[in-house]
Amino acid sequence: MTETQGAGGPLRGVRVVELAGIGPAPMAGMLLAELGADVVRVDRPNPQPLPDLLARGKRALVADLKQPQGVETVLGLVEKADVLLEGFRPGVTERLGIGPEPALRRNPALVYGRMTGWGQHGPRSATAGHDINYISVTGALAAIGRADGPPQIPLNLLGDFGGGSLYLVTGVLAALHHARATGEGQVVDAGIVDGVSHLAAMIWSERHHNGWRDERGSNLLDSGAPFYDVYETADGGWYAVGALEPQFYARFVELIGLPEWAARQHDRAAWPAMREAFAAAFARRTRDAWDKVFDGSDACASPVLTWEEAEQEPHLRARGTLTDVDGHTVPAPAPRFSRTPTQAATPGGTWGGGGPEVLRDWGVGV
Repeated sequence: MTETQGAGGPLRGVRVVELAGIGPAPMAGMLLAELGADVVRVDRPNPQPLPDLLARGKRALVADLKQPQGVETVLGLVEKADVLLEGFRPGVTERLGIGPEPALRRNPALVYGRMTGWGQHGPRSATAGHDINYISVTGALAAIGRADGPPQIPLNLLGDFGGGSLYLVTGVLAALHHARATGEGQVVDAGIVDGVSHLAAMIWSERHHNGWRDERGSNLLDSGAPFYDVYETADGGWYAVGALEPQFYARFVELIGLPEWAARQHDRAAWPAMREAFAAAFARRTRDAWDKVFDGSDACASPVLTWEEAEQEPHLRARGTLTDVDGHTVPAPAPRFSRTPTQAATPGGTWGGGGPEVLRDWGVGV
């Protein structure tokens, strides 16, 4: 094992096979690698490989899964692995001969992690889709945006990576705990539609108990409330306000110079006029000037930064939230651990480049 693969972190010693793909499964593999696992990506033969932007900390080898030798290579890795990750449509790995049945037969303690958008069964399970499609059927996409506009696309953070990668990792780690306690492996069916719906558990509860409405932009957290919104500043910048609790709201209206609104926070009839007053106040100063007003306060107000500006944000810099790897700014591993610290994984996963080393390290075919 090279120094950068599985060199530290709480998952040191865990071996993961990742079948090459795009999006949420590779993100899950990267997270496991940065937590210390030795993650090996299995690439298909490709004379013009594309760069894998989520390959940090991984190694890679080539196996032609349409040939018996390639299938046997993967199953040989499976025998030595703790986890397998795949992101194909349902039934693909079965047809290739590396589905859960043969994999668990070779390694009964294996955790077989399956990442799809629609899940392993259901009317849509065999059809194609992307993040926007998966979040659209859950209710989440319809809820994001302003009352007078269309649904807004939250990049692919909500579906692919929030409801997808993070739920796959959660499931895999829970199943790994079970496997190590009992010797019993199992299949983890991580469907993005399931994960996104579960992420919205609080909103579903609000709908049932506190009158959350399906109308976009009419609720507490969806731009309906003037004290939970963004406002344009004099220089064209933007400021985010999240003054939900009464004590924070009181401090916010004091600092913005509108103390007369302190007693009317939850008066919905007053919200349109309140929003106009807040907007007019923010428009009188630049974003940097507002930074000085709110600095160190509990007003729950903060500047809306671009990616480039975030690189220089003092709090992120103090925590090392972003770091430099091979001359590029990348997010540092998260979360953080007191006894088994992680480290930013170096670029890895060069297309098919580590085959002999991986097979030797894992004792496959020797």
